[in-house]
Amino acid sequence: MEMHQIRYFLAVCDKGTFTRAAQAVYVSQPSMTQAIKKLEEELGGEIFVRDRGGCHLTALGRLVEPNLRRIFLEAQAIKAEAIRFTRLNTVPIRVGMMNTIGSQSLNPVFADFQRDFPRIELELIVDTESNLLRQLDAGYLDLVISAPIVLPVRPFQSLLLYRERYVVVFSNQHRFKQMQNIDLKALQSEPYLDRLNCELREKLKSVCRDLHIELYAAYRSNSEEWILNMVRAGMGVALMPEFSVPKDTELVDYRNLIDPEIIRDIHAIFQTQVSPKSERQALIAILQQGF
Repeated sequence: MEMHQIRYFLAVCDKGTFTRAAQAVYVSQPSMTQAIKKLEEELGGEIFVRDRGGCHLTALGRLVEPNLRRIFLEAQAIKAEAIRFTRLNTVPIRVGMMNTIGSQSLNPVFADFQRDFPRIELELIVDTESNLLRQLDAGYLDLVISAPIVLPVRPFQSLLLYRERYVVVFSNQHRFKQMQNIDLKALQSEPYLDRLNCELREKLKSVCRDLHIELYAAYRSNSEEWILNMVRAGMGVALMPEFSVPKDTELVDYRNLIDPEIIRDIHAIFQTQVSPKSERQALIAILQQGF
């Protein structure tokens, strides 16, 4: 089994057809078809079935896909680490950031780390929590900063960094600007901007059901930037983590949410079964001190 066969296999998984997969990895379709055929011969059976809707994994394909994806990620990580080491004589620290984590609380900590360890690279990878934990498990990431609903179990270890309130965000022309705090019922009469990536979204739905509150979702988006831009434009109000709200703009304001108060816990998550880099341990120590 060769690495290019795995790469072609994953491309077909992700793109859904041989044609689009071949375009994505810049090879001819016959070359890709031949590589997949050889991979099937090695694995002892078909891994794709084709129909008018495209390509779908067989039972064998579904069985091998997670391991082949892990092998590919690990190979990429090893190659990238080797290149960086030969070029800079140092190995970077890769930190996964859940895409709803705001930078305001963490940037000062990262600045302290850069000041104390100026020769160490710091890579920040922004993605969903599930994707980041897969990359952490594969060894591609050294650390993940997230707000897990349920703390991950071994081989992961979690360290509480800080707690963060949810606030009501609105444009600076909104009537909420005259209030000190805002309860959930006050949002019923407002167009609500629904954050699809919010890890507490299901909890909020449950709270609303218990309190017989209906929030009218005028717009939905999985992008924090789009939600904020819609708030700026006066298209509605949103519930967001406090440190995700920009503090340097006159177009957006916020107030604390009360009745009920919603709080999330931000954790640093890392593996316990791998030999820790001293740089990673230093970053964890600075994160502990910073909060």
